Amino acid sequence: MDADEVTKTADRLLAAYASGSPTHPVIADHPAADLDDAYAIQQAQVEEWTRRGDVIGGHKVGLASRAIQRQMNVDQPDFGHLTRSMFKFEHEPIPASTYLQPRIEPETAFVLGKTLQGPGVTIADAVRAVEFVLPALEIVDSRISDWNISIVDTVADNASSGGVILGSRPVALADVDLRLVGCTLHRNGELVETGAGGAVLGSPLNSLVWLANTVGPHGVALEPGHVILPGSMTKATPMEPGDTVVSTTAGLGTVTAVLGAKEEQAV
Repeated sequence: MDADEVTKTADRLLAAYASGSPTHPVIADHPAADLDDAYAIQQAQVEEWTRRGDVIGGHKVGLASRAIQRQMNVDQPDFGHLTRSMFKFEHEPIPASTYLQPRIEPETAFVLGKTLQGPGVTIADAVRAVEFVLPALEIVDSRISDWNISIVDTVADNASSGGVILGSRPVALADVDLRLVGCTLHRNGELVETGAGGAVLGSPLNSLVWLANTVGPHGVALEPGHVILPGSMTKATPMEPGDTVVSTTAGLGTVTAVLGAKEEQAV
């Protein structure tokens, strides 16, 4: 894709939230588009968000578990940017109009105390860089109609990033084995998913290393204070207006997300 096509596609995705209507897949217009094109489209949107005053608050790894890869029919991870406006308060209803087609995933959030920049980042480097971990819920959302996405579509759509809800009890990395932690996901009091940290590339720490080494060659560093979401421990669960979703992760505790009822949507 040339620069003009990248810009027009980025503008089309930006317009989806403004209009409240999903759009057609990127590959419908550009069937030969590759991951380099998709990340260029993503970056064009990030630059526009920051131009409007938003701030990068971290990154996410998507498609990190086999369950998610099977669900999305892809075979590799991807990454996206988390902006400060995506972070929502626990227990506080999020206006339903914030999202188009929301789904929710339980994760373990890393909060960094030191910079990580690849290539060459190791597990030891990652362990030293993590200040603490928190239980987290990620709301993923697609601006592509009916979640009809390829890997190119989801990368262009900022890895389907939507929202982040963090728990409030920080835990030292040394106090929990993230490979072995189990989690449950309840929607409106009903158990809908179970998972474990090892589902995320064998360990969420492996995902953090993958991210640092993937973005590093592009001149991107993971900065102190950034929140890193390494990937979901379960399949993504649809979320409807009025839903309350609770994730419980062994050793980390609980985190709760509430999507406002339809009547709470902004006019």
